[in-house]
Amino acid sequence: MFFSPFLASRYLKPKRTFVSIITVISILGVALGVWLLAVVIAVFTGYGDKIKENILGFEPHLVIDSGGIIQNWDETITAIEDVEGITSMTPYVRGQVVMDYQGLRSAPMIRGILQPEGKDLERMESKIATVKPPPSEVFKNQEKEPIKRNSLFLGNLVKWLGLDGQKSTTEKERRGKFFVGDPYSAVIGDGIAESQGITVGDKILLYSPRDIDAIMESVKKAEKGNDDQEKKKGFDEIREMTAPQELTITGIFDSGHWDFDSNIIFCNLETAQVLYNFDFEQAHGIAVRTEDGFQANRYQTEFAKRLPDRDRILTWMQMHQMIFNAVAAERQAMYLILFMIMIVGGFCIMNTMITVTYQKRGEIGLLKAIGAREGQIAWVFLFQGILVGLLGVLVGLALAEITIFLRNDLAGWVGRTFGVDMFSEEVYKIDGGLPAKQSWRDLTIISIGSFAACAIASLVPAILAASLQPAKALRSE
Repeated sequence: MFFSPFLASRYLKPKRTFVSIITVISILGVALGVWLLAVVIAVFTGYGDKIKENILGFEPHLVIDSGGIIQNWDETITAIEDVEGITSMTPYVRGQVVMDYQGLRSAPMIRGILQPEGKDLERMESKIATVKPPPSEVFKNQEKEPIKRNSLFLGNLVKWLGLDGQKSTTEKERRGKFFVGDPYSAVIGDGIAESQGITVGDKILLYSPRDIDAIMESVKKAEKGNDDQEKKKGFDEIREMTAPQELTITGIFDSGHWDFDSNIIFCNLETAQVLYNFDFEQAHGIAVRTEDGFQANRYQTEFAKRLPDRDRILTWMQMHQMIFNAVAAERQAMYLILFMIMIVGGFCIMNTMITVTYQKRGEIGLLKAIGAREGQIAWVFLFQGILVGLLGVLVGLALAEITIFLRNDLAGWVGRTFGVDMFSEEVYKIDGGLPAKQSWRDLTIISIGSFAACAIASLVPAILAASLQPAKALRSE
């Protein structure tokens, strides 16, 4: 019963021969494919989850608008406020403005909202950035933070042993607070703050883009003025129209997503309404947060029953669909590309088995002469390929666990040694180091796929060995 597996294991024992060397190379080829697949897919999965985490922690779960302006936002809120599971609703005015800080001008997006309260305020307060130490003190005063290893085996083992690091008892100093409770306050992203040197307590000027056409018309009138008095009157009108809103920075936030941090200013709803010449009852839309953001589609269906057809309801997944589609497409492409390595590993196994078949043809002939069946001979070489594949998969998974567990340490070493930023926060739009997350589903697909490729590659040499004629095999000895 155990004839074929026993003989296959005997053939795989190291004997310091050329066959042993290429057997080791075959195992390493499979291990390399499994290692790369497991690491890359874990990074893509972690990257996608990190984006979702940042969006869900910062953005509304659903947005209601009319494709333009909601005229009576309080009526819309009244229509859906009794839906179970809603945690907060706020009207918002969103759009681009011109910001002036000490002569430096930029064009960020503003979000005029009502001052959050309760859990919403706690959530936004948790996004307030902490004071960063000067570059010279980064390594001297480095606090112990829990390291997110995100590997299924080593990460849980280290956590179980209590070796995952303890958070420092010293709370980091926050850069202000999330307060937009009056028309003269604003909270900006740390990307804007760092690019222009803005700190808490500084004042910024916001200019509305709505008056550009009116300004150009007034300039033409002033230029056509018959006397100095008419020209002066025209320029006075321009100054009145371009009167900026002066806001004091009360906080600087860090959402973890570069696009948000470098482009968004939160201000009071009334301030944004003034900048866009809205009445108090007007808004661009209503932002809704729920108890479970992953159930946004269910709330979307419920809202659609209560609101008129002119109102558009978008979930956070629809608003950021392009990002998720891009990550998913790249993840699937990497699956296909890296699985080519497994096919190469399969050819290595096939080459090894064919070499063994050629070297052992005398033994094969002898076995068939004393009564071994063709199926038994085929299973000897098939089991040999299966063992090589199994060893390769196990070695590859072990290497993947170590790599994922130490990924940020390895990325830091590569950066220091070769001057290469392996995961630029500015390019990939998120911070917090190289993300990674393993799942049993991905590991199962990778392991079974790799194992199947190795088993299939062993079929050809197994069939060749089984079809070998005993007389011809023994005559060559």
